[in-house]
Amino acid sequence: MAQPASIVRLAHRSEDCLRTGPGTPAGRYLRQFWQPVYHSVDLAPGRAVTIRIMSEDFTLYRGQSGAPHLVSARCPHRGTRLSSGWIEGEELRCFYHGWKFAADGSCIEQPAEENAFCQKVSIAAYPVREYLGLIFAFLGDGAPPEFQTHPEFEQFDGMVEIDSYSRDCNYFQNLENALDMSHIGFVHGDNAAIFKGIGLGRALDAEESMWGVTYGFTRPDGQRRVQQFGMPNIFYLTALPTDPEIGWQESMFWWVPIDDVRHMQFSIHRVPAQGDVAARLHARRQARRDEIEIPHQQLALDVLEGRASMRDIDKKKVDLVRLQDDVAQVGQGLITQREGERLGRADIGVIAIRRLWERELAAFVEGRPLKTWKRDASIVPRAWGLAGNPARIGGEGTGAGKVAEVIDVRPHVEIAVQLKALHAPLD
Repeated sequence: MAQPASIVRLAHRSEDCLRTGPGTPAGRYLRQFWQPVYHSVDLAPGRAVTIRIMSEDFTLYRGQSGAPHLVSARCPHRGTRLSSGWIEGEELRCFYHGWKFAADGSCIEQPAEENAFCQKVSIAAYPVREYLGLIFAFLGDGAPPEFQTHPEFEQFDGMVEIDSYSRDCNYFQNLENALDMSHIGFVHGDNAAIFKGIGLGRALDAEESMWGVTYGFTRPDGQRRVQQFGMPNIFYLTALPTDPEIGWQESMFWWVPIDDVRHMQFSIHRVPAQGDVAARLHARRQARRDEIEIPHQQLALDVLEGRASMRDIDKKKVDLVRLQDDVAQVGQGLITQREGERLGRADIGVIAIRRLWERELAAFVEGRPLKTWKRDASIVPRAWGLAGNPARIGGEGTGAGKVAEVIDVRPHVEIAVQLKALHAPLD
């Protein structure tokens, strides 16, 4: 049976969403929003690194005051990387000839030139903000939009866990996967939250919201799991359980391209745990960091290229959920070809997000007004309880006097892989 013409056209037009380098429609559009680009804990005072975001290189450094700054990757004099230089206060001096730049990009010293034309030289500088353990940047032109905060993750009785990862495929494949609940019964069929019929197409719904898409699944008994997608690349969800004492993980994800065939999922988890439960959970999380020693990215390639089998995986030594998604998403190709797809009722979330992206991207390119996306306290995820563990989802406990502690739970091997991915290689 042939695909409906509307679906073929939808798949074809969605190709504009995939390329995000400078000057591309999707790249220009994504640059109109604040994006996470690094983890706070990975940038020490007096340290500078070259990072690649959306196929463009930047210098990220932290001044002696502790404030982060983001500027051009290279010195305008002779083009060497500024990250190899020295940080002096909040300023950055080039390693090659000592030209010095303020955090706003202005050149303030040219030693060999006796500062003869400093006022004629500058580099690009970008607004940055640290929030919830992440460093965000605005990479677009003009004044940045209002920075969207998420109070549910700021003050509550519990902790915020940082657990990001890199994946070696186009970012849009991961974005679409999030609005594809029918995959979890197969890809993640060993998880405690899985049951027969989860993600059944006729039980799924997707509606545009003031933030993006509200995506839901209704069980036969009427209980619902609801996820919230925020335009253009954010997801506020109930992530699959990984610990018996907390059940569903209330999480927020950002999918940020490194280039067209690699991306970061910057991830934070809101964990409303206190007292002995929090202490036990923290101990297990830290022990798990040390236990994982195989990068899921490499193991996924071994599975996809026939050198290993999922049946033989040592689950203690790898992040299994990440590996399962790697195999599914990277298995589509570095950039999946959408023209031959045969979409069905269970793909309602994928279709919804493609239509939103196509609509907004077309308006952006044509200079027409864009929708202003905004999340308020009503746009939260929901989930049903699991055996012995009632659901604690949707910002429960927000507004408590305690500021949640931010804790890094990324496996050490994962940190090494993602830093290698983010730190731009020499071209």
